[in-house]
Amino acid sequence: MSNLSNARLPEPGQKTIYLFSGLGADYHAFGRLSLPGYHLVYIRWIRPEKGESMAQYAGRLRSQITVPRPILIGLSFGGMIAVEVAKQLPAEKIVLISSAKTRSDLAAGANFFFKWKLYRYIPGQLLQQSNFIVNKLFGAETASDKEVLGAILEDTDVPFFRWAMDNIVHWDNETIPPHLIHIHGTADRIIPFSAVKADYAIEGGGHLMVLNRADTISRIILDFLHS
Repeated sequence: MSNLSNARLPEPGQKTIYLFSGLGADYHAFGRLSLPGYHLVYIRWIRPEKGESMAQYAGRLRSQITVPRPILIGLSFGGMIAVEVAKQLPAEKIVLISSAKTRSDLAAGANFFFKWKLYRYIPGQLLQQSNFIVNKLFGAETASDKEVLGAILEDTDVPFFRWAMDNIVHWDNETIPPHLIHIHGTADRIIPFSAVKADYAIEGGGHLMVLNRADTISRIILDFLHS
């Protein structure tokens, strides 16, 4: 689990944004976003308890949120957790990137890999290595993208990954919190664009477009926060 301290305090008048990274990722996934004027706090993944649901897990993460009506940004699996947090703690605004709002957003991705829960049988060592197939799947285009993805995979907590995949498969949420926007890439191979009802489509963006479309995504987020 990430051990980022988030020790810096907000400046007077600054609003706080809480960022939920993707599955197995840490704050580095957001490293290319530019959100000047906001105090950024990166939610730290904690170890899940046996049999814990996504909603229960989100409830324990709430202790890291210390302001009323927070702004939440969630990437991929982190977006689903942000939705569950917002169902328990009203948020001022929510931004999902390469993520899903409800169970129906995941329907197109429910292929044999998930149906038969094959992710349970992949050796942990393979989950922590990048390769051509993984780079293609996540949309890592440049050498820099591949380096960041490789670092993310290398730091993946395997038990956490398996727990999260089980919870994604069984996620039954149909509630969309208010004040939410969904940004999604048209070339996403993890959560297909055709399955989601995105508010903003990023042409050619893959699942990790937060890396290689960061300028565009930053502008969309800032426009939304200032509206």
